[in-house]
Amino acid sequence: MFLTISTRGTAATPATDLGFLLHKNPGNAQTFSTSHGTAHVFYPEAEVERCTAALLLEVDPIALIRRGKGKGRGGAPDAALGQYVNDRPYAASSLLAVALSTVFSTALRGVCNARPERAAAPLPLRIEVPAVAAKGGPDLVRALFAPLGWDVSAEPVPLDPEFPDWGDSRYVRLVLESERLTLAEALRHLYVLLPVLDDAKHYWVSPDEVDKLLRAGEGWLSGHPEHRLITNRYLSRRWSLTRQAMERLELVRLAETDDSEVEDIDNAVGAESEAEPRPTPLAVQRREAVLTGLREAGAARVLDLGCGEGHLVRELLRDPRFTEITGVDVSARALAIAARRLKLDRMGERQASRVRLLQGSLTYTDKRLTGYDAAVLSEVIEHLDLPRLPALEYAVFGAARPRTVLVTTPNVEYNVRWETLPAGHVRHGDHRFEWTRAEFAAWAAAVAERYGYSVEFRPVGPDDPEVGPPTQLAVFHRDTTEQDKKEAKAA
Repeated sequence: MFLTISTRGTAATPATDLGFLLHKNPGNAQTFSTSHGTAHVFYPEAEVERCTAALLLEVDPIALIRRGKGKGRGGAPDAALGQYVNDRPYAASSLLAVALSTVFSTALRGVCNARPERAAAPLPLRIEVPAVAAKGGPDLVRALFAPLGWDVSAEPVPLDPEFPDWGDSRYVRLVLESERLTLAEALRHLYVLLPVLDDAKHYWVSPDEVDKLLRAGEGWLSGHPEHRLITNRYLSRRWSLTRQAMERLELVRLAETDDSEVEDIDNAVGAESEAEPRPTPLAVQRREAVLTGLREAGAARVLDLGCGEGHLVRELLRDPRFTEITGVDVSARALAIAARRLKLDRMGERQASRVRLLQGSLTYTDKRLTGYDAAVLSEVIEHLDLPRLPALEYAVFGAARPRTVLVTTPNVEYNVRWETLPAGHVRHGDHRFEWTRAEFAAWAAAVAERYGYSVEFRPVGPDDPEVGPPTQLAVFHRDTTEQDKKEAKAA
């Protein structure tokens, strides 16, 4: 069984960077031992304009049997011959997923010290798998991959091309194409969904499979329309493990939907059961602090960068002093939810003229975002890998250049006050970092100096005398120069 991963490039961003991202030299064919056979990595093509990496897994059926995997799907031993003669060496399945995680483990985590900016950026990707075991056929293949941003081609493989009346087999030829995903995201999708399509795992499913699933599904599984099917199949329909995974996914989903920390959701039932009134959620306090900052700045035209599902946009619309509100997010799904939440299709013409929702990446300059009074980055920067922060800084402070910028981010020092947050863990699985107050202040001061802003800091939430507030807010004000005055007068 094998698959290929291809990308395109230019002289400035050569396609052969794929070798750095996969940590496999295009000039060498490499061999790796796996628990089920031998994996080979080689490059059928490696040019500046196009590069293709191939992963070939030679399954050893004898080793598979000796490791106790010669069981039928219902648990009964296969027929003697069937243990050795089957589709395992030919069709992509959980065995190929295991090989992916073994051979490309660093790439799965999105780590590439040699090309960090390339690892963090979307690539033009094409993945081909000649034969995928797909219980559910082409329709299920599309249902699993299309919501993740893939253009999907799933052609049924006939049982025998010479006898078309025999119909199609349970295998498909799979081609995935996208220009919106990073290589790490693509590998994680394959790692989870190949065994889901096969609906079988060829190794013992232990409790740590839940952690593997949630790690690989971080950022996409909780919101996938087929997350129940994915979870159930990935965990081989083991009810206790599936329930555990679904409960953890539900906490993530609720936190994302309510713009809350998982901690807030986890403690919600307990808070309601007490006689004392429930305290104002931290997410609400954040929005109130942001709104206060915008009103003090006299902003009328406001950008909500990383608007997610539109919570802040909705609050801005309730205040008539904000005459133009633009929400920007990289996720088309989040924007669709925001549109439904705001009821844009039923909104009056005058109200609808005040709001726009745009899809875009915050690490790229965008002419649509210039000329605004203020921009908000609320709980956004911690979701970026640190090497990508300079690109965001330039796009917001250097290119868009609003008069005021408000940035909120977690204060990692406060994490010790969350009783259910394990020591050393960040508040959300998608956070790439969380800063101390000193680290945030140093970053903000450097950005302000570099782009001609002043900055002040405000606490959000209870300001603990020892560890500070749970959320820290920086308010940037652009220093007015003679050039700014000339531009404003000309406008």
